[in-house]
Amino acid sequence: MSSHTNSRLEPDTSSQPELPVLHPLYYLDNFELVLAWVGSRYDDVLNTEEKQFIAQFAQMPQASRALFVRMVMRKGELFRASKLHYDEIGDTATAMQPLIDVAWVIADPALGLVELFDLLLKPELAAAFALTPAQKQLKKADLFAQLSQQAQYQQDEAGLVQAFSQWCPRIDDVVWQIQIKELCHRLRLIFFGNSHQDWSEFVLSDLGIYQYETIDFSPEARGFQSRRDVDDYLALQSCRDVFELCTTVEEIELLVTQVKLLQIPNAWIERRRHKLFFHIGQHLEKQQAWPLAQQVYAASCYPGARQRRIRVLEKMGETNAAVALLNEALAAPESEAELQQLQRSAPRLLSKSTKKLEKNKEKKVALEVNTVHLQLPYPQQDFYVEEVVREHLHRDHAPVFYVENTLLNSLLGLLCWPAIFKALPGAFFHPFHRGPVDLTSEDFVARRAEDFAQCFALLDTDAYQERIRQTYREKYGKQSPFVFWESVDGDLLELALQCIPPAHLRHWFERILADIKSNRSGFPDLIQFFPAEARYQLVEVKGPGDKLQDNQIRLIEFCHRHDLPISVCYLRWQTESP
Repeated sequence: MSSHTNSRLEPDTSSQPELPVLHPLYYLDNFELVLAWVGSRYDDVLNTEEKQFIAQFAQMPQASRALFVRMVMRKGELFRASKLHYDEIGDTATAMQPLIDVAWVIADPALGLVELFDLLLKPELAAAFALTPAQKQLKKADLFAQLSQQAQYQQDEAGLVQAFSQWCPRIDDVVWQIQIKELCHRLRLIFFGNSHQDWSEFVLSDLGIYQYETIDFSPEARGFQSRRDVDDYLALQSCRDVFELCTTVEEIELLVTQVKLLQIPNAWIERRRHKLFFHIGQHLEKQQAWPLAQQVYAASCYPGARQRRIRVLEKMGETNAAVALLNEALAAPESEAELQQLQRSAPRLLSKSTKKLEKNKEKKVALEVNTVHLQLPYPQQDFYVEEVVREHLHRDHAPVFYVENTLLNSLLGLLCWPAIFKALPGAFFHPFHRGPVDLTSEDFVARRAEDFAQCFALLDTDAYQERIRQTYREKYGKQSPFVFWESVDGDLLELALQCIPPAHLRHWFERILADIKSNRSGFPDLIQFFPAEARYQLVEVKGPGDKLQDNQIRLIEFCHRHDLPISVCYLRWQTESP
C-alpha cells in the first residue's frame, strides 16, 4: 500500500478486545439464549411440542442440559458413551439419565448394518462378526456389501435390526440416540429465519472473529409471522432436498407438481420458491427436457427466468411465442443483464420468426473502450496475470491496487451504513445479520429512499469524506454485505477519496443499488491513482485467450455513458506470436 499513512483512517480498535477464552459452558449459554429469544418473540408461532420442550429444558440439571446441547451440535443422532467425555459435564451416564427419562434420548437403540458400520471401527467389526482373515483385508464399504448379502443379516428389506448390545455383546460401551434433534433444528430455524446459519455463529461471535452491527429492532421484528410461515419454509426446504436427490425427469415432474401446489403468502419465502423453480429449470435445460423447463420458468419470477424461458421456447421450435415474450421483455426489461441477453438473441430469433420485433426504445450503444496491449516476459514464479500487470503499471507517483469488486462496494457501504442497517420491519430479526434480509428485494432501495437520499446528499459537499472516514473508524470489522475490511485499508480509502470525484461515486453507487444482486460484481481488476492530478483509472486485465464477460461489458457500457475512466489491458507473453 501507499507509504503515506493517514491517521484519520486508522480504525478505532479501542472497543475490540483480544480474543476471549470461552468459559466451559459457553455452548449451553448460547443454546439457552436461542430458547429464551424464540420463547419470548415467537410464542404464538411455536407448537405445543416446542413449548413443552423449552419449559422442560429449563428444569433439567445443568449437566444434563449441557450434554444434550453437545449432542445437538454434533453430527448425527447416534453417540457412543466412550466418545462423550467432557470435563465440564462430569459423569456422562449420570447426566444422560434425566434425558432418557423424558425420552429425549434412547439407550441401546435398535440399529441396522448401516448405523452399526458408522459406529464401529474396523477391529471392532472384526470382533462383532467373527471375520475371516480374508474379510479382515476388505475395505469397510466392501465388507458391508458382502455382509448385507448374507441371509443371517437379512430380516427384511431394511436388513436385520437389533440393539447395539445384541450386535456387540463383547464391546464395553453404550450407544445413545437423540430423538428430538429435528425439533432443535426447527427452533434454530425460527431464531435465524433461515437454514444456512447454525450454532457456529455464536462461537465465531463469542471469539470476536465475526462482529455484527447492533440493530435496535423491536420485539415484533420477526422472520416468521405465523406457524404457517414455518411450515411453508420447511415444506419448501423438503422440496429442495428432494430435488438434490432426483435422478430422472419423471421424478422432477412429480416434484414440480408438488412445488406448484405450495401456496405461500409470506413474500420472502415465496421468493425462495421462485428461486427453486429457476434452479429446477436450469437442470431441465441440461437434460433437454424443454416442455417441462418452459413450464417451470413460466412459473418463476426469479431474475433471469424470463430470458431462459425465451431460450427454451426457441429450442422447442416455438419461435413466434419466443418473439412475443421477447417483445414483452424488451418493453420492460427487469435489469441490464436481461436487456443485454435479449438484444443478443433478438437477431437470431427474428431470422426464424414470422413475427416482427417491436421498436426497442433502448438504443444499442456501440462498445467503446480504451485498450492497452502489453507484451511482457513470462514470470519465473507462480503468478496471477492481474498482479503481473499491476507491477508493470505501478509507479510511486501513480500507485496501482488490485481491488476488483472490493473498493467501490466498500465506499458505498461506508457512506450509506445508516441506510443499509436501518431497523425496518422484516429487515433484521436476530443479532447475527450480515445485512438486511431484503437486500436483494425489488423494494430494498424504495423502502429506504429518504435514508439513501440523505447519504447521497453528502456527496454535494466534502461531508461525504468525513462520513466514510468516521464509519471506517467506528465500524471497522463489523459484518457488512458491501464492505471488504480485509481488502480495503485506510491508505487505499484515503487515495480513493482524494482521486475519485464525488460525481463519479454517485454514478457507481446508483448503479450498484439499481441491481444489487448483479451489480456488486464485474468491476475491473485494478485501479490506478494519480494523486497529483486528483484522478484515477480503472483497468480490466485480460490474459491470453481471455475475453470480456457479459457483466464486464455492461459495466464498460455504463462507463462510456457516464464518462468514467476505464481501460482494458490485453496481456500477451513475449514468447507468443502476435
